[in-house]
Amino acid sequence: MHYNCKYIQFVKNKTRTNTQMKKLLLLFVCAILSLSVGAADKRSIRINTDNIDLILQVSPKNRLYQVYLGEKLNSTADFNHFNWNIYAGSDGGYSMRGREVYPGSGGEDMFEPAVAITHADGNQTTYLYYQNSTQKTVLGGTETIIQLADDKYAVLVTLHYVAYSKENVIKMWSEIKHNEKSPVTLWRYASGMLYFNSSKYFLTSYHSDWAREGQPAVQQLQFGKKIVDTKLGTRAAEQSEPFFELGFDQPAQENQGRVMLGTIGWTGNFSFTFEIDNVNCLRVIPAINSYASNYKLKAGETFKTPEFIFTLSENGTGQASRNLQNWARKYQLWNGEGSRMTLLNNWENTAFDFNQEKLAQLMKDAKDLGVDMFLLDDGWFANKYPRKDDRAGLGDWEPTRSKLPGGIPALTKAAEEAGVKFGLWIEPEMVNPKSELYEKHKNWVIELPNRETYYYRHQLVLDLSNPEVQDYVFSVVDRLMTENPNIVYFKWDCNSPITNIYSPYQKANQGNLYIEYVRGLYKVLDRIQAKYPKLEMMLCSGGGGRCDYQALKYYGEFWPSDDTDPYERLYIQYSISKFFPSKALDAHVTNWNRRTSVKFRTDVASMCKLGFDLDLKTMKLEDYKFTQEAVANWNRLKDVILDGELYRLVSPYETQHMAVNYVSQDKTKVVLFAYDLHPRYSEPQQVVRLQGLDAYRTYLVKEINLMPNTTSSLTCNGKRYTGDYLMKVGLMVLSAYEGSSRVLELTAE
Repeated sequence: MHYNCKYIQFVKNKTRTNTQMKKLLLLFVCAILSLSVGAADKRSIRINTDNIDLILQVSPKNRLYQVYLGEKLNSTADFNHFNWNIYAGSDGGYSMRGREVYPGSGGEDMFEPAVAITHADGNQTTYLYYQNSTQKTVLGGTETIIQLADDKYAVLVTLHYVAYSKENVIKMWSEIKHNEKSPVTLWRYASGMLYFNSSKYFLTSYHSDWAREGQPAVQQLQFGKKIVDTKLGTRAAEQSEPFFELGFDQPAQENQGRVMLGTIGWTGNFSFTFEIDNVNCLRVIPAINSYASNYKLKAGETFKTPEFIFTLSENGTGQASRNLQNWARKYQLWNGEGSRMTLLNNWENTAFDFNQEKLAQLMKDAKDLGVDMFLLDDGWFANKYPRKDDRAGLGDWEPTRSKLPGGIPALTKAAEEAGVKFGLWIEPEMVNPKSELYEKHKNWVIELPNRETYYYRHQLVLDLSNPEVQDYVFSVVDRLMTENPNIVYFKWDCNSPITNIYSPYQKANQGNLYIEYVRGLYKVLDRIQAKYPKLEMMLCSGGGGRCDYQALKYYGEFWPSDDTDPYERLYIQYSISKFFPSKALDAHVTNWNRRTSVKFRTDVASMCKLGFDLDLKTMKLEDYKFTQEAVANWNRLKDVILDGELYRLVSPYETQHMAVNYVSQDKTKVVLFAYDLHPRYSEPQQVVRLQGLDAYRTYLVKEINLMPNTTSSLTCNGKRYTGDYLMKVGLMVLSAYEGSSRVLELTAE
């Protein structure tokens, strides 16, 4: 509340003759000034984007609280209306509490802490007090750095928030450090904590299994905790996915309502805790999963938590998803604003049964198809225990002489002669017990010393917490690249979680293993990226086992699922597109579900980063000609598909159809994908209304990806419509035919 001094003086003059009124006025003025001073004394920290405000407030006792998270406020004067101590609940007569930004264990807040430490003297309480805060400009936004410290123990916590203004994305993480006389034990270490106020909260989490990734589960959150986590060790996903949607007052909707999307950048065990407390406030706590991970932190060392990335939208999941996708391409994804290569993979064509001559022919086929690269998959390595199946050879990264007498150099030469680039499959974090590596370096393997060994897919995990193992894994890539500099791409697989959980290297510090494994992986990837900055890599982890934004700093793309059945892929691609741009999603045309047409399979894969994994020689001539034309179309339109804004128009989870459209950043080009899954008999046709177009421009509509010697049956083909019409009225592009698809190119005139 602010009053003009001249106005106050005017009132005082007008009442000068009345002593009583003068006294009353002076009392009123003093009261007003007191309120103004009290408001001005509030110490607020603002973290904001163009559309989001996160406001923190320091209490008189120097504790830090969240007082607001939501739509951006127009006036900073409104900050004075916030109070930190609004959170007492029924015990308000006895305690004054707020929504503490990073609460420690053992304090007055009785709910889940953000950090918990067993100090060197055995004490398990941590109270953090505000020290200072600074802000600095970073690429794309502003970083806010906040220092908190315990008043009794030499513990320092630094909170980091990076707000990306135009993309309306905030990422946050914490750093924990101490200078106690001996190591402390961390048993909670969240990336941060966020609070929400709403009448109801609806969580959409995503669970998975092999070939069943990205399955949504919607539930209303009630009092207490809901935890979504994994304990896989080597990767984040496969059982639960490292991302979620939150709908406020109602389940998250595509185009309306308040929605939060969140994801964590950690290629290992993660945990999302959603806790509703006694006053119906929701706490969101993203973290490394502390399961079997009581971490011993030495004095002077810093424990850095993963980045938690989130966005808020008042216009549904669609806008929130576009926020994340735009942000990822600009600031997070490896070569996010660069191009991507189409490819032909040999796996579903040959599996382990190939030789040098057969591969050379496949490279010529790749060139004829029109793709950029040939990718050699599993089965090319090991000699003492040749890789004939998945039971042997893993870890021995020497070309099998009986298959490849000329080694990798002969293959890169054959690729060059064919006119395509060359990529290679590796799985350097793993080892088969039947391998020379295991025989020579059993101490490098995560394996129990005193129990029967459990083999997941006949393999074990190398201990990347061990620096010697890190050197070895780096050397796998380094040697291949040094000897074969024409390799442009690695398909990096990770087919096993950590089993037999014991590290010979960690010894008495087994609680550090899960965390140090992931950090060891990042150290290896940092070295690879530093030496080979243009080397493109793909995350393939038994399907969609790795799909997090920390890994995607090193890999330009990932394999969402081994399930390439086009029907199932539509569900998977629809879900995962909420969190990742199409540029990061590999989709291949394969022989899964041969009952569907090659056109349908190709159209499904074309909405992501296109690739092929099938025997071209067995294809019908018309199918082959179609794929050639589809590849040419995709290459021509890939800038729109990979870098345009995505709008999900029709959901396969709600209908027996799916439709999406991509719009170029300047709104001059649009690509519409429409799919019919399993329509009901005589089902009425659904009109598809496009989104994101320029309402005042006219668009020419043309159906592409047609089979040879056929013409479009769509009445809209070849016609012109305004963007306004296309968004408000729409087009008839869906049908009642099972397994059919249409791809439309729209060009602004």
